[in-house]
Amino acid sequence: MSSNLDALYRRVIMDHYKKPRNRGVLEDGSHTINMNNPTCGDRIQLTFKVVDGVVEDARFEGEGCSISMSSASMMTQAIKGKKVDDALMLSKIFSDMMQGKEFDEDVDLGDIEALQGVSKFPARIKCATLAWKAMEKGLKEEEQK
Repeated sequence: MSSNLDALYRRVIMDHYKKPRNRGVLEDGSHTINMNNPTCGDRIQLTFKVVDGVVEDARFEGEGCSISMSSASMMTQAIKGKKVDDALMLSKIFSDMMQGKEFDEDVDLGDIEALQGVSKFPARIKCATLAWKAMEKGLKEEEQK
């Protein structure tokens, strides 16, 4: 990656960290998942509401490093309005990207693409994927209801 692209990605990550999107808790019949990363102390509470198979809203609360909190912000932004299957597919693409695997580059990742460089730092991958793992767990629990 060029240094200009790295700098842009760092700015996007820090923007989501300093001004998180969808921070808060949903109270109205939403599903709540709590997860943490004991290795570094990151923790997240994800709440979302699914209506007719679509993620109508998603919010998060938590504490952690800039990577985990910006990833949560980006994830909630990305899944709102998506069908559950599409949100889970996006999570798979993100997981592949974090592991340095090939992924479908035709899918518009938006700001999430800024986290691509995290794959070079194995210790930080769990930080980036914490919110995504919470979303996967929660959506699968919601489907089983």
